[in-house]
Amino acid sequence: MGKFAKWLGAGVGFTLGGPIGAILGYTLGSFVDGFSIQDFTQEQEEYKQQTQQRTRVHATSGDFEISLLILASVVIKADGKVDRRELDYVRMHFVKMYGKDRANHAFKLFSGIIKRQISTRQVCMQIRQHMTHSSRLQLIHFLFGIAKADGNVSSSEEQEIHKIASYFYINDYDYTSIKAMFYNESDSAYKILEITKNVTDDEVKKAYRKMAKKYHPDRVQSVGEEHLVGAKEKFQKIQSAYEKIKDERGMS
Repeated sequence: MGKFAKWLGAGVGFTLGGPIGAILGYTLGSFVDGFSIQDFTQEQEEYKQQTQQRTRVHATSGDFEISLLILASVVIKADGKVDRRELDYVRMHFVKMYGKDRANHAFKLFSGIIKRQISTRQVCMQIRQHMTHSSRLQLIHFLFGIAKADGNVSSSEEQEIHKIASYFYINDYDYTSIKAMFYNESDSAYKILEITKNVTDDEVKKAYRKMAKKYHPDRVQSVGEEHLVGAKEKFQKIQSAYEKIKDERGMS
């Protein structure tokens, strides 16, 4: 498989096994010359033998990357069509996070993944077992960005992302906060900070400190420095929401 295999194997941990591993195996077998599903199954077994002494395989940068690709394909197909703007959004963010060469490899794999039927529940359960809550929140933020890439988050796309969030064990407060970052509504700033308009100024400040801590970019460093780009974008939206509320209320 040459350079493509080296890219896929670099830094990949828990995604080599389970339902995600099966998706990768079938996808690779469809477009990589000389590579069979049996080859990938053997690689999975070798990986399991190497890690059988460990009770938990933690997420790596490669795992986060694969998870993004698979879930992105689910959201893009949610409204029954594949929009070029959404595909371009995925490619743009992968170039920004990983560089052009690595992004090209990722998008080659993505072009095969998007053609496959995926059990969202099984994939999300596998991700949930190995990825931190902060990293799962980052995935949801990325998926909303994909859905909004064509200018509008359709109801079918939002429903699919909500389903993914529920499989991730993300509560309604966290989900509504991230969702509000992509909607221009009168109370969006308050929703982002997980508060309502009738709270006091002191409660606004307290909510901001809580959210700034929860969404600080350092919380996703475990899955690679490259993911700080998206984390910083999310953190900036928290700050912007707070500044907007301060201006509206005339807070110091």
